[in-house]
Amino acid sequence: MTALVRRPDAAADLAGLGIRLHPGDITDRESLRDGMRGADGLFHVAAWYKVGARDWMSADRINVGGTRNVLETMRDLGIPRGVYTSTLAVSSDTRGRVVDERYHYDGPWLSEYDRTKWAAHYTVAVPMAQRGLPLVIVQPGVNYGPGDTSSVRQTFIQYLTGKLPMLPLTTAYCWAHVEDTARGHLLAMEKGRAGETYIIAGPRHTLVEVFEVARQITGIRPPRIRVRPGVLRAMAGLVGLVERVVPVPEAYAAETLRVMAGATYLGDSSKAERELDFRARPLWDGLRETLQHEMRLLGMTPA
Repeated sequence: MTALVRRPDAAADLAGLGIRLHPGDITDRESLRDGMRGADGLFHVAAWYKVGARDWMSADRINVGGTRNVLETMRDLGIPRGVYTSTLAVSSDTRGRVVDERYHYDGPWLSEYDRTKWAAHYTVAVPMAQRGLPLVIVQPGVNYGPGDTSSVRQTFIQYLTGKLPMLPLTTAYCWAHVEDTARGHLLAMEKGRAGETYIIAGPRHTLVEVFEVARQITGIRPPRIRVRPGVLRAMAGLVGLVERVVPVPEAYAAETLRVMAGATYLGDSSKAERELDFRARPLWDGLRETLQHEMRLLGMTPA
C-alpha cells in the first residue's frame, strides 16, 4: 500500500503501519504519477477543509484543481478502481430536510468549503464517472473520534475545559465515528458500483442534543446560553463588515457564524446501508470513547 504525502517526514504514523510513503502534492499533477502507477485501487481523500479562513484561493486550487489532477491521472494510468471522498456539504444547508443521493443543490453556499467541494463533486468527479472513469463517490457528514485534529475536536476540548461560550439552537449534523467512515470507504471500494454516489453519514443530532449526551457521559454541564439562528445571522452580518477592516479569528468569522446559524447538514445513508452494508454506531458509543480519550489527554479523570 502506498500513500501520497506532501511531507514523508511528517507521516511517521503511516510508515509505522507498513505503508510506503511517496512524496506528492495533488496541486502538482506530475508529482502524482510515480506514486500512483501500478495501483489496483485509489482513494482520493485529500482536501482543504476550513471554515472561517481567509485563504480562499487555496480552496479552489486544492479541492477543485487537486481533484481534477488526481482523477485525470487515475484515468491516464488506467487504475481500475477509485473512491473519491466528497461530502454532505455539497448540499450546504438542507434547511431541515434529510436529503439522499438524488438531491441536487446549486447554491448559494454557506462556506467556501461547501462551494469548492460542490464544484469538485459536480464539475469534476461526477462528469468523469459519467464518461466511464471507474469511480465511486462517498459523502460523509461530520466526523469525530480519537486522533481528530479538526475544529470538531477543538469544540469538544472547549466544552471539557468550560470554555465553550454557547450553543446554537437547531443546528444539526450527521455524526459518524471516524472508524465507521473509514470502513465506509473500504466498503465502497469493495462493493460500490462504479458511477454511483453513496452517503456514508452517521446518526442525525442537533448540537444541543450532542452536548446533552456529552453531559450524561462526563457529568460536565454544557453552556447554558442557547442562541437563536436569527441572532447568529445578524452577528455574521456585523462581523462581515468588521472583516473588511481587520482580521477576525476563524472561530468568530462571519462564515463560521453563518454555518452555525441554525444550519442543517443532513443526509440519508439508506442506500449505503442497503448496497454496501454500511453501519454507523450510535452517538453515545462513539462520543463516550472520544470524550474519555480527550479527558485523559487533558489530565482529567473520565466519569
